[in-house]
Amino acid sequence: MRTTQRKGDIAVSQAIARFTRMGYDVALPLTESAAYDVIVDTGRGLKRVQVRYSSTKEVGLRRIHSNSKGYVVKKTKDKAYDWLYILKSGEEYLIKRCLSHRNSIRPKSYHLLG
Repeated sequence: MRTTQRKGDIAVSQAIARFTRMGYDVALPLTESAAYDVIVDTGRGLKRVQVRYSSTKEVGLRRIHSNSKGYVVKKTKDKAYDWLYILKSGEEYLIKRCLSHRNSIRPKSYHLLG
């Protein structure tokens, strides 16, 4: 397994644990083609959550995958997800909106979970 996939798995696992501790029910999409990684039932509605892992100052927001022609890089489309969860150097951030058409962000200016 590639290191980036392992980091993604760690972030998704941590996000599930965090949302569960917050009292939410969590579901996983059956496919990997969705623009979100988990679904959170807040009791007031369902939220599609994109999960990111980063150990650097900036968190990449582009989706990168490979096909028979090489790597494909896509920026997030409008309304692709509802919340963005970031695990960065052990800190957790929750951004309650979709950050579309961006390459990256610096999460320090966003809500830190704790």
